Amino acid sequence: MNNIRICLIGAGRAGEVHGDVYNNYVKNSEIIAVVDNDAGKAKNLANKYNLKENSIFKNLQNAIKNIKIDAVVITTPTFTHPDYVIDAAKNKIHVFCEKPMAITVKDCDRMIRACKDAGVILQIGFMRRFDPGFIYARDLLDKGTIGRPIIIKSLTHGPGLPGNWALDIKKSNGMLAEVNSHDFDTIRWLSGAEYEKVYAVAENFNSPEIGKIFPDFYDTATVSLTLKNGTMGIIDSVCPCFYGYDARAEVIGSHGVMFIGNLQDSTTITCNRENGIVINQTLSWKKRFHEAYIAEDRHFVECIVNKKKTIASGEDGKKAVAAVIAANESISKGKPIKIV
Repeated sequence: MNNIRICLIGAGRAGEVHGDVYNNYVKNSEIIAVVDNDAGKAKNLANKYNLKENSIFKNLQNAIKNIKIDAVVITTPTFTHPDYVIDAAKNKIHVFCEKPMAITVKDCDRMIRACKDAGVILQIGFMRRFDPGFIYARDLLDKGTIGRPIIIKSLTHGPGLPGNWALDIKKSNGMLAEVNSHDFDTIRWLSGAEYEKVYAVAENFNSPEIGKIFPDFYDTATVSLTLKNGTMGIIDSVCPCFYGYDARAEVIGSHGVMFIGNLQDSTTITCNRENGIVINQTLSWKKRFHEAYIAEDRHFVECIVNKKKTIASGEDGKKAVAAVIAANESISKGKPIKIV
């Protein structure tokens, strides 16, 4: 079997995370090109994977013209996703697109339609669906271990802000999109139901200097959700968060409770009179979800090779985008918003 030829679009942190996974952990795949308009970043990443100069491109169109590509992995700013996805689909290239999928639901529909018409896979980067702990939790919920889910709480606290483009809500949909898309997807995925209504509040507690440039910027938010099966959802968001990276969930059921994830970096604990009990906290999303990134990238290649449907589809990405947009509308209007 020939390897699936992967083109990385975006040479930043997320691009390198996926590049390392494909390079080291995914059989039947090989990285054959890097696309980034920053030539220096593209060259550095290409060198890491021993790619030649003629495997580095400033845009996808040039890459397509010069080499044979089976699949792209898109990790660029959100507002660039639709054009990359549609260009890839038109050329019969399978697509892995990091979250958030897009800025608007309309763009999500365009991306989904293009991939469907071309008969190519569109997978969204919801890696929590591939994390062993979250998978186990979903299995227990499906078995009714804690009864019917009544409240699902999900949080993501990020230690550092993303790029400057993400600070402008018009270009990014804000931190609820950039940081908490995973939470919107997690609650929907664990509940097995669609969103109905959202009420959100947000403040800029830690970044007054950003607020002077982007008045709508918020670094902290809480979101209350109702789902069509009656389950309630709660999301809390903090970015930047100064104690480390934090991604956890809790499910209160009719017959029990479930906790998913923790702050601990390992099971090792030290204790002495000077410092008391000490355990290291998780500092990096890359380390926390290392296994999940491997599993989701393997799944993408397996779907291509075996012509299977992905479990993190464009429709899933679209639902998260719609919920984020409604939450931002709720913040600006100060009232609950129905999710369409």
